[in-house]
Amino acid sequence: MTSIVMVEMPFDGPISLFDVPVTTALLIANIAVSWYVLYVNPRLLEPLSFQPYRIFENDEYYRFLTAGFVHGSVAHLAVNMITLFFFGPILEGILGSLEFFMLYVLCEILAHTVTFTYHYTDPQYAAIGASGAVSGVVFGFCLFFPLEMLYLFFILPIPAVLFAVGYVVGSIYAFQKNQRENQAGGIAHEAHIGGAIAGILVTIALDGRALSSFIDSMMTLV
Repeated sequence: MTSIVMVEMPFDGPISLFDVPVTTALLIANIAVSWYVLYVNPRLLEPLSFQPYRIFENDEYYRFLTAGFVHGSVAHLAVNMITLFFFGPILEGILGSLEFFMLYVLCEILAHTVTFTYHYTDPQYAAIGASGAVSGVVFGFCLFFPLEMLYLFFILPIPAVLFAVGYVVGSIYAFQKNQRENQAGGIAHEAHIGGAIAGILVTIALDGRALSSFIDSMMTLV
């Protein structure tokens, strides 16, 4: 994610991290692995990162998962984990822990799949971070609560559905701009788009209530 987003609880009562074991485990795993790579053994960054060319040439498919648990800086890690902290418990509470785990992993893989299709011939390209999976979580939330107010950078209120539209449009524009300028850029915008789309499709596949909830919410505006 390229911006920190906060959401107020859309239902009564706080959610304890003890009640959402998958979100808690993902937060701990991301923080622990990223901290270890950043400050203890930086040499692990290269073998764990997402490098489409090496995957294509050497069948290193494990990178589809490992790249999502390493980050390039504390700020990079913080943005993704703060977003997961706000949205993960809500969505895990709705879907269930197993389904939420499936959503997270599938969004990570599918987001990297989009990146792979564009960069598998580029030996210089590498990407890291949980942005694809976190994007999927946010967009899964937006299906259930499209009119819920999100707060960009904790202060700017925006309905979830408008955030989702702006996020996708902005990512597409940034990706096309990088393509025109023949630059990989510092942000994997194509992975964000892939994660967002995956979040919508996988959430609907896991819970049929998601689509009907979205439609019912939007109908209140008519």
